[in-house]
Amino acid sequence: MTQIRAAEAGDVGALAEIQVAAGAAFRTVGLGWIADNPVPTDEQYLGYVRDGRAFVLADGAVPVGFVLVDLVDGAAHVEQLSVAPSHARRGLGARLIDHVDGWAAARRLPALTLCTFRDVPWNAPYYARLGFVEIGTPGPGLAALLRAEAAFGLDPATRVAMRRPVRPA
Repeated sequence: MTQIRAAEAGDVGALAEIQVAAGAAFRTVGLGWIADNPVPTDEQYLGYVRDGRAFVLADGAVPVGFVLVDLVDGAAHVEQLSVAPSHARRGLGARLIDHVDGWAAARRLPALTLCTFRDVPWNAPYYARLGFVEIGTPGPGLAALLRAEAAFGLDPATRVAMRRPVRPA
């Protein structure tokens, strides 16, 4: 039985392992260089943990998925969502997104946002099925994130910012 809980300092190593394992799927769509990029440092993960913006999906005591949340343009921004391949395709990512939705609602935030690949099946098409829509003109914070991605080497034509209103409690 999987359950979602706040991430703890002891989860940091598992978060990195999950992100690396989940990222390997990018090799199947010609984006191996994405899979080969380093994941956040332990200190970066710990920042999310300390700020209460990291949540894990645990199978018993073992994390099998996680989500990291930032605040961007007054919305809860999904910075990273990863599920271990051994637990993929079971609706666990959607559960994590719904958890962030509840977290955002408790803070009276109006929406969830994210930046993702436009045509990778488990990116924008997946998030569209979860109720996210493309943002025509991103706010200043999302626009800055997209510019930083382009500076990092991501082709802006392949990226999209998306938004989903927070669901009423």
